Amino acid sequence: MKVFVTGGTGFVGRELVQQLVAAGHEPVCLVRPGSEGKLPDCQGLTARLGDVTAPASLDGALRGCQAVIHLVGIIRELAARGQTFDRLHRQGTANMVAAAETQRIVRFVHMSSNGVKEDAATDYYRSKWQAEQVLRRSGLRWTIFRPSVIFGAEDDFCNRLAELIRRLPVVPVIGDGRYRIAPVAVEDVAAGFVAALQLPASEQQVYHVCGRDSYTFNELLDRIGSALGCRRVRKAHHPLLLVRPLIASLQTLPGFPLTSDQLTMLLAGNVCDPRHWTDTFGIEPRPFAAAIRQQLATSPR
Repeated sequence: MKVFVTGGTGFVGRELVQQLVAAGHEPVCLVRPGSEGKLPDCQGLTARLGDVTAPASLDGALRGCQAVIHLVGIIRELAARGQTFDRLHRQGTANMVAAAETQRIVRFVHMSSNGVKEDAATDYYRSKWQAEQVLRRSGLRWTIFRPSVIFGAEDDFCNRLAELIRRLPVVPVIGDGRYRIAPVAVEDVAAGFVAALQLPASEQQVYHVCGRDSYTFNELLDRIGSALGCRRVRKAHHPLLLVRPLIASLQTLPGFPLTSDQLTMLLAGNVCDPRHWTDTFGIEPRPFAAAIRQQLATSPR
């Protein structure tokens, strides 16, 4: 099957493209000019220039394809560059849905996020919800995946925590650190997308995608520390009353690691019941403790 992929240069996208090729599919990746080099180096891959926020660039771009996998998303807005949640998530999805309908591609597999809902507390989650509604109202045969925190060799979350543990004698923790996370391996996330392409039972379905184990943030630091060979991760818990206004005042600075929206989502936790996903696709999620040990053992320091 020839599959049109958006977001193929990203963390999940690179893994997905390689799994598509391994399964005998032909990925056709939408890339912005100059980003072609970020695609994985594998045979059978085609790059087509375009941008999900520029509808004209999608005219004819899907030719010859039988399905779309739409991964494009951002976790942080850069309004000065035009990178907003509404533009990338809602409008970008609307543009892709319109392109698929116009070019008569009926199969559409979509990346959303665990925690989305209409009245969500953050712009990120609300924009993801609105993108889902655009797809639901279409005439396409859609499947929606809502992953929790995704980890893997190129992830930004667990690798950043590992770097803090390596470099700092005491790791800062916001609040009590009891908010829970169920991290899921990027390989497992990508496997669900690939399997959905040829599984009619997955059409018009929403899947919550989480790891088999959940941890408090404190426990997650301990698991990562153990994988690094640390007997104990010392933590300094910072009161929310002090942290919230600090983040609100500094979040627009280049390189500042957290926004108020991201803080809200972190404190809300990120867990789910993945049985619908695991049962449908026959996926046994990788155990986090073993997988993160292997990941950090092979990652550069």
